Amino acid sequence: MVGDEDGELMLRYLRGDARAFETLYKKFRGPLYRYLMRHTRNEEAANDLFQDVWSKLIASRDRYEPRAKFSTFVFRIAHNCFIDYYRRSSTRFEKLRREDDDTESQVPGPRTDLPDERLQYAQTLERYREALAALPSDQRDAFLLYEESGLTLDEIAAITGVGMETAKSRLRYALAKLRGAMQSATDDASPSRATALGESGT
Repeated sequence: MVGDEDGELMLRYLRGDARAFETLYKKFRGPLYRYLMRHTRNEEAANDLFQDVWSKLIASRDRYEPRAKFSTFVFRIAHNCFIDYYRRSSTRFEKLRREDDDTESQVPGPRTDLPDERLQYAQTLERYREALAALPSDQRDAFLLYEESGLTLDEIAAITGVGMETAKSRLRYALAKLRGAMQSATDDASPSRATALGESGT
């Protein structure tokens, strides 16, 4: 795909350039891990799925087509890996864990070390996690794909196998529910990418 630097790196990897793969791994390991961790809420499961994603990417590298963005390609693999995990589990959040892990959180940290601000941050973070976990799975998936991957709604729709309007609707419902749950959060919290989308009405 013209202008897709990640896609060019993938093509170089297909031609045997190991450094190109290392560059892709460094760029996408954070977003992919957060996407899986925030879905599973389980460190062990997220780590297993993270390794599974990269194993599947390597195994399916010959099927990569330059006309599709690499980010779409890799997040489709991650989405499918999670769906397989979900189907194998008797309940999606059987081993729910609540951790103060900055790699998982999109809530801004406290500006000072004052006890009151630390308490407010902890309460806001907990409220955010609970609100995210309470979303229906399709809405949470749309939100996490948009928030973590930088994909467009059209690309998210392609990954999840629905129409663009359905993907957009799922994202907007997710945003509305998260905003409702976070009404008492600090006013000066920086908006996330997806929150900004909802406020702009696009």
